[in-house]
Amino acid sequence: MTEKIYTEENSEYLRNHPTWHIEDSPWKAKQIIKILKQNSINPKSIAEVGCGAGEILNQLYQSMSNDVIFTGYDISNDAIRLAKQREKKRLEFKRENILDTNSKFDLLLMIDVFEHIDDYLSFLKSCKNKAKNTIFHIPLDISVQAILRNKPMLARKSSGHLHYFMKETAIATLVDSGYDIVDFFYTAGSLDLPRKTLKSKIAVLPRKLMYKANKDIAAKLLGGFSLLVLTK
Repeated sequence: MTEKIYTEENSEYLRNHPTWHIEDSPWKAKQIIKILKQNSINPKSIAEVGCGAGEILNQLYQSMSNDVIFTGYDISNDAIRLAKQREKKRLEFKRENILDTNSKFDLLLMIDVFEHIDDYLSFLKSCKNKAKNTIFHIPLDISVQAILRNKPMLARKSSGHLHYFMKETAIATLVDSGYDIVDFFYTAGSLDLPRKTLKSKIAVLPRKLMYKANKDIAAKLLGGFSLLVLTK
């Protein structure tokens, strides 16, 4: 499974994820705003690569100052059809590969994206000069529990993840691609977002206790976390 699952010819991703994860978008937007505030960054133009249904940009539009211009890019017709419903002044969505454009921005967002890309290193290097700063949200699919339960293969089949990371390999990937790390922190979707299954609800308490004691050990042992990284 490759990024081809997002193209006009294939609606497999929409069938597997009919909401395109918009229910998680307010939470993801809050993480983005948090890291921007922590680093006193106030972009005037923001683009998102792989914007999906566009709700992250829509949430940022509602939360940020009224002089920021937002542009979402996605190669999927299904995604852009959903995103177009959110268009308004200063918020635009394009079915286009950002690498085929000459556009540059103050801030580029890549939220749960490059783990889907076949040649992800070349893709990251090609995106490097598209913005002054880039924010990445990277699922950390590698943990002891995930490996024992074969969860990377489940992510591959259901969501099209082709590459799997822990904190150290995620950071190393960005550095190897030419990015300078400004700031990063774990995001705890497994704790902050509503749990859908009984097993995931039962796992909340031990995960929360371990995360409070040692974030790195919790991420590597139990999983359920992602990494938000600000780069330049």
